[in-house]
Amino acid sequence: MTPRGAPDAVVIGAGPNGLVAANMLADAGWHVLVLEATAAPGGAVRSDRGVHPDHVNDLFSSFYPLAVASPALRRLGLERWGLTWRHAPAVLAHPLPDGRCAVLHHDPEHTAAALEAFAPGDGDAWLRLVARWDRLAPDLLDALLGPFPPLRRGAAVLRRLLPAADGLRLLRMLTLPARRLGDEEFAGPGGPLLLTGSALHADLSPESAGSGAFGWLLTMLGQRYGWPVPAGGAGRLTDALVRRLADRGGEVRCNTPVDRVLVRDGRCLGVRTADGEPVPARRAVLADVPAPALYGGLVDWADLPRRLRADLRRFQWDHPTFKVDWALTRPVPWTAQAAAAAGTVHLADSRDHLTRYAADLACGTVPRHPCAVFGQMTTADPGRSPAGTESAWAYTHLPRGAAGAAPPEALADRLEAAVERFAPGFRDTIAARRILPPAGLEALNPSLYRGALGGGTAAPHQQLVFRPVPGTGRPGTPVAGLYLASSSAHPGGGVHGACGANAARAALHRARWNPRVRSRTWP
Repeated sequence: MTPRGAPDAVVIGAGPNGLVAANMLADAGWHVLVLEATAAPGGAVRSDRGVHPDHVNDLFSSFYPLAVASPALRRLGLERWGLTWRHAPAVLAHPLPDGRCAVLHHDPEHTAAALEAFAPGDGDAWLRLVARWDRLAPDLLDALLGPFPPLRRGAAVLRRLLPAADGLRLLRMLTLPARRLGDEEFAGPGGPLLLTGSALHADLSPESAGSGAFGWLLTMLGQRYGWPVPAGGAGRLTDALVRRLADRGGEVRCNTPVDRVLVRDGRCLGVRTADGEPVPARRAVLADVPAPALYGGLVDWADLPRRLRADLRRFQWDHPTFKVDWALTRPVPWTAQAAAAAGTVHLADSRDHLTRYAADLACGTVPRHPCAVFGQMTTADPGRSPAGTESAWAYTHLPRGAAGAAPPEALADRLEAAVERFAPGFRDTIAARRILPPAGLEALNPSLYRGALGGGTAAPHQQLVFRPVPGTGRPGTPVAGLYLASSSAHPGGGVHGACGANAARAALHRARWNPRVRSRTWP
């Protein structure tokens, strides 16, 4: 590509964050080129028929409560480009070994009635949590997913809190571990299981500070937005983003890995592809890659502050993920019938089971009795497989550094045994399966380092101004014109596009106020 035809911005990586960033820049009139290393766009938002030709299975992520709630994605209006959301009859279920089942329904009153069956008063307790969410949700979501620090939206949240007598009490609630939050709010096990199981979608234990807030966030998103799926497969969300970008004049080039960000005198001038092609960028380069792949990888350490190298040695990944996809000949034979209606099912005997599982991960031990998240995709989207069958998956986590401690087949058998405990006869329904160990996930998407899905731990020591390293929190980098647009940046993991949106806003702001951005000279 010659300098004369240089794009205004090059985006490295066609994951959801990269595609959201590219769309926002294109909306501002920029010429945007997205360079993707793999054969298909989407990052961790892709689907295929690789398990069975009659079944659509999602390769990575599946349910998208953050996507439907995200201000950045909602503003793109992807429904105009073919995206349709589907919902299972129930949002989330957590069956117990005795046949009882905690269920998050679409209607809060229905959820409350189900929890009331576990203990008198728990229905009202649930509705109080919903009322707190409803009071804060619009400003809170903008504050959580917008640029850091969230000055305008953060002030709006504080205005809602401070006049209320329980403002400090609510702030205290947001710091609680999920186990403690469940103990304080509920008498029976149903509500605590919904909160704690949801908190473990991140790499937070039930005893981690702030895990209660994460569980509250996901359950409340489910209560108000559901946990929907794209009709036809996760890849349809990616397809809509790519079509929208093309309509705005943007371009996605796959099978084009970048091996260097080109820097001169502290300024980013473009990139070089793995086959040696220089691609200049007139205004900005946005990197939808993990922070450790950018700093010291795509950008040489000689172009970065010495302190950053020391800080990045302390960067902590989230836990590796082990996933199995199935094509099932019939619906899952749950002992707890209420689980059959849920798109997502959490599999753990109790909160103590969740705690023991988290402790095994912390101690570097592969859990003998894993906890799992189970997805029923045809239940959520009937077009995923023939009538009377099911496309399903389950994942669990492994300890860091112990991903190869057991053969994948043995780990898959262990995961199926965990399902079988709650659904006797499950193995008899399996027509085909696909095993995706951490190395398999990374092979399909190089950004999923050792199977880590979140771009780095969600623990408090690596959030806000500590993400990805202390003193950051914003998408700008030490190299002028280069922006971190991946989930390694604030606000972190999840399919919400906010990391890319924040990077795009930063690039647009710099171009608006710095005339030199338009006058780069190609070396």
